[in-house]
Order: sequence, then structure tokens, then C-alpha cells
Amino acid sequence: MAETSITGVGSTQLLPGHVALITGASRGIGAATARLFARHGAAVAVNYHASPERARQVVASIEADGGRALAVQASVDNPAQIMAMVQEVEQKLGSIDTLVMNATAVHDNTALFGSFLESNWEAYQDVVLGELAGIYHPARVLAPLMVERKRGNLIAVSSLIARRTPSGSGSHAAGKASVEALMKVLTSELGPHGIRVNVVAPGLTETEASAGVMSERLQQVGATLPLRRIGQPEDIAGAILLLATDEARYLTGNYLAVGGGSYLP
Repeated sequence: MAETSITGVGSTQLLPGHVALITGASRGIGAATARLFARHGAAVAVNYHASPERARQVVASIEADGGRALAVQASVDNPAQIMAMVQEVEQKLGSIDTLVMNATAVHDNTALFGSFLESNWEAYQDVVLGELAGIYHPARVLAPLMVERKRGNLIAVSSLIARRTPSGSGSHAAGKASVEALMKVLTSELGPHGIRVNVVAPGLTETEASAGVMSERLQQVGATLPLRRIGQPEDIAGAILLLATDEARYLTGNYLAVGGGSYLP
């Protein structure tokens, strides 16, 4: 899949002096978000689990454009690794302003879709708990630090599938619905401490994983959307950037659907 560039970004940087930690940032939506944040002046921690070379490539591309970035390894279901990652990021880049929770800890992606009648509890549990872990553990480590500083920004990447619930999406929809429920609670609990909490929900997006499995189907679906195309990682990154800016300082508890008009509540 060829990368597309963000157009319309002027010389004004929206995140000068900002420090962001983005989980699952070695490819796809996470990588696009890391590059866009860096372009707008943020120092970016590019988290990865098992793709060090990809993460280094993202960092190299950011540095080549004059930005600051750091590749950091941690599994989002391992609190000890997350704690070590946060400590490294804050030591090398500064206090983290924004945590973008894009990664999951799902071990078997083939269990994301399938008939309920042919499902088993172990597969459902892996998906639901894996997607929830990607939010719970990073937020659990970083939120106390943000409470101490009386500022911070948590952004979770969910999916429109939790609202649209097509047939065969039971485990995936349930996992993302649990993510959204937790973020609602965090909005109430952390707001009094100056911490904003928001959810970005992509619709069908062309990533390496989706394009490799169903590229023809993606284009067919894209032609039916109001914008007549499916999303690109850069489209989702733009929405995440919006919520990270100081201009969005009064936005919290929001659900931002990024689906090209595929979801009209």
C-alpha cells in the first residue's frame, strides 16, 4: 500500500514542546500518528512490541524531517514493561502530555471475526481482554503521573464496529465496547484532575493487515460511502491530532467517529 501524505498542513505547528507516547506505532495508524505529531512539533515515543526494525524506520523518517522521536519496546499487557517504557520516555523526551492507546494485546487476530455459533469462550476472552488491556494497562501506569501534574490527555483508538456491530463481529465489537465504557468512566474520574479523555473510532481503514486480506472488498465498500473511499491511516491520525491540541482543551468525554460518513448517529 502506498503511503499518502497529509495535505493542507501549513507552517504553524500545533504541538510545539509536546511529548506524546503512542502505542502500536511501528505501522499503520500508530505510525501515521507518530509522523503527524512530530511534524507538528511533538517529541514522539514510538512504542512497539515485536517490530523493532519497523519502529526504527518510523523514528528515522521523523528525524530525517527534523523531528524528535524515540523507539521504545513494551507489550501493552505487561505493567512492568510499560512502567520501564514510561520512565525511559520521560527521562529522554520529557513529561508525557498525551498517551495515544492504539495497540492491543490480542494474541489471535483470526478470532476477531467469526460466527457466534461457531465460537468458543477462549477465543472471545482473548479478543475482549486483549483489546481492553491495551487501554487499561498503559492508562493505569500513566494516569497517576498525570494526576500529580494536574494535566494530561488520554486518547483511545476504538472502532466503529462497536456501534455498527455487523454479523460475525461479536468478539471484536464486545472488546471495543468495553474500551469505550472504560474511557467514559475515566472521563468522570480524571477530569477533576485536569486530564482529558477521548475516543477516536475509525471506520474501515486501509492498513497492511486489512489490505492484504480483503483489498477488493475494501474498495467495493469504499465506493458506497458518502466520501466514496475507505479511510487511510493518515485520516485517523488527523483526528487524533485534533484531540491532542491545546485548541481542543475543553473537549473531553467525546466519541469521534472517523468513517467517511459510514456512521451517522
